Amino acid sequence: MTALLARPAAAVPRLRRDRRRWAWGLAALAAVCWSATGALDGVNPAGAAQFGAFAAAALSPALDGAFLGVLATAALVTVAYAVLGTALAVLLGALGAVAAARSTWGRRRLGRLATRGVLAVPRGLHEAVWGLLLVNVLGLDPWVGVLAIGLPYGAVTATVFGALLDEVPRGPYEALRAAGAGRLAAALYGLLPRAAGGLLSYACYRLECAVRSAVVLGLVGAGGLGYQLSLSFGSLRWPQVWSAVYALALLCLAADVAGRAVRRRLAAPRRRAGVLSRDRVLTAAVLGTLVAGAWSWWFLALSPASLVSARAREQAGFVLRAAWPPSADGDLLRSVAAAAVVTVQTSVLAVVLAAVGAVLVAGVAARPAGRCSPLRRLAGVLVRLGLLLLRAVPAPVWALVLLFVLLPGVLPGAVALGVYTLGVLGRLAAEAVEEADAGPRAALTALGAHPAGGWLYGVAPLVAGPVLAYALYRWEVTVRDTLLVGLLGAGGLGALLASELAAFDWPAVATVLTATVVLTLAVDLVGDRARRALR
Repeated sequence: MTALLARPAAAVPRLRRDRRRWAWGLAALAAVCWSATGALDGVNPAGAAQFGAFAAAALSPALDGAFLGVLATAALVTVAYAVLGTALAVLLGALGAVAAARSTWGRRRLGRLATRGVLAVPRGLHEAVWGLLLVNVLGLDPWVGVLAIGLPYGAVTATVFGALLDEVPRGPYEALRAAGAGRLAAALYGLLPRAAGGLLSYACYRLECAVRSAVVLGLVGAGGLGYQLSLSFGSLRWPQVWSAVYALALLCLAADVAGRAVRRRLAAPRRRAGVLSRDRVLTAAVLGTLVAGAWSWWFLALSPASLVSARAREQAGFVLRAAWPPSADGDLLRSVAAAAVVTVQTSVLAVVLAAVGAVLVAGVAARPAGRCSPLRRLAGVLVRLGLLLLRAVPAPVWALVLLFVLLPGVLPGAVALGVYTLGVLGRLAAEAVEEADAGPRAALTALGAHPAGGWLYGVAPLVAGPVLAYALYRWEVTVRDTLLVGLLGAGGLGALLASELAAFDWPAVATVLTATVVLTLAVDLVGDRARRALR
């Protein structure tokens, strides 16, 4: 009787968890339907000819020596921005990680929440927005590109580094605390060394992301490959556009391959007698990064004096005084609310398109664990290259192309961000398939199941959770990216911000930026709650 009475009690948490999942599922479906109502924009038939010319030029890129030389120099500028921006982000992340870690604050939750709130402000704004703001203070100085990458990435890195510090064994930390060390010193000497591998791995990932961010900054005037891409696009020189796109793809491929190699060495270190041996590849990677940082500083001719020059101080003071207090005009607030709705609808549709596409291509994109036919391997290589091209081309470029055939609004921004996000989610979904347990699929195949059925019933259930979690995380990122495509005319808060910046209405700019940060925080909170319900 006791056992019978215990069963319903044990089933209550699972029943509640299932109800939460159903509630979140229905809410997600409602959000998608609501977002679809905002995507009923019209089609622009007059732009079909230009769209066709753009697509046709993919097979005949510009290969003349003069233009390739310009692209090579622009690629060096992009790499220099990415390296120095990542270095600044890692430095800021290392300094802020201890303050963001749960171990540092103990039971003093208020201090940790305040720290996370401070970090949420810089990471709530896209790098392109930071670039536009810094241009008004520093002018066309190379520090603009470095700071625009380093500041938001530094806030994100501090949050991630803090989480990594919280996950390492706490024995050395507790021993130092018992010996009388302070929380800060105990975290620095008891937690940081043990988390070094994870910190270095994430720093490599941030370098890959910084390459794409440097390209995006070029689109708003910071130089590099993005700037050359915008010049070619503005003059409708489609062969040059595709040459720049292919150069971007090669650069992103090099960053992906190098970052993946370093992360694999960190994930599976060689050991001798239980002690981590010195890895020549990792040592070379660290030394190469230091050399690249020194070269980037020299190549961009950075001068710390420009950050504290009289002009920079005067301009920064003017902008801050002009932007405070933010505007509370009723018409502006209504415009902000309407633009926020467009931003949310665009981001929801983009993530849905990307998630559906990632599920469809994950099986083919995943590297097979065992022997397979040459046709299967060729299909996998082609799909992986296609995903690389999708994420190598910045979302604003996709938006500009789609604006040829779609009227400004939710739809072009959603499709552009969906295509770009598919390149990221497709790769993550393929990696989830590679890491899934092969036992269920092998058992179904042994029982005579069709390969498609084995994947559908033996693999898909195992990767559904991780893929949904990735999609929710990318939703948070996509909200910030929506601001970027809006700056180029796709609608939303980005379009409103662009118009206020063009008018130098700094109080209105402050209001739009505040709304952007608040919206980003809200989406972060919703995404975090949804991920908890999926566990």
